[in-house]
Amino acid sequence: MNGKDIVMCLAEGIVLLALIAYVFYRSPIAFVVLTPALIPFIDYKRKQRIEKRKKELTLQFREMMYSLIAGLQAGYSVENAFKNSHSDLVLLYGKDEMMPEEVEIINRGLKNNINIEELLFDLSKRSHIRDITDFAEVFSIAKRSGGNLPEILGNTASAISDRIDVSREIETQVSAKRMEQRIMDLVPFGIILYIDSTTPGFFDPLYHNIAGAALMTVLLVVYIIAFLLGEKILKISY
Repeated sequence: MNGKDIVMCLAEGIVLLALIAYVFYRSPIAFVVLTPALIPFIDYKRKQRIEKRKKELTLQFREMMYSLIAGLQAGYSVENAFKNSHSDLVLLYGKDEMMPEEVEIINRGLKNNINIEELLFDLSKRSHIRDITDFAEVFSIAKRSGGNLPEILGNTASAISDRIDVSREIETQVSAKRMEQRIMDLVPFGIILYIDSTTPGFFDPLYHNIAGAALMTVLLVVYIIAFLLGEKILKISY
């Protein structure tokens, strides 16, 4: 994450901690005590961002595969096919997007006489995306065996594309449930704040005493466990 992302996550985390400190403890001391929780919160947001970027990169990689295979079928060499693919990706996404930048890295490596298989495996290693790893392995085997590279890569691209489509279809089906989960995450806070505003003092016995603080801490832990469990159930990774 860049500096702007970290600042936004910090701001979001501070607001969340302030809300938790008020709803569960009604104490500024609780906010200070909970401040270290900003570290795992930022890590959680970082992982969310990674998953989002992996999904974006996977979709862009699919377009790169099709462009590369079209170039090979047109009789281009591997080097020229990658150059042509870079031009297509820049038209589709812009030169500053992830896949155009990665193909540019590959093209620079080819100019420096670096093996294409090594460059593809480097991309696979850095991205941690299964589809890129599969493509790199098939490309390496097909190139070494001297088979019909466009045909083999075409079949591979078709299989990878089908897998991506299935993942996206599942994600579409789950998106409604994910929205329901987001709403349910806010319901406990909404109920407490509503009752507190309509019936002042209703929750006073739960605050500023050891028994009440212990009970609210247990409830907070249960809430966090339920939240993480819901995230894990609805998580879809490429």
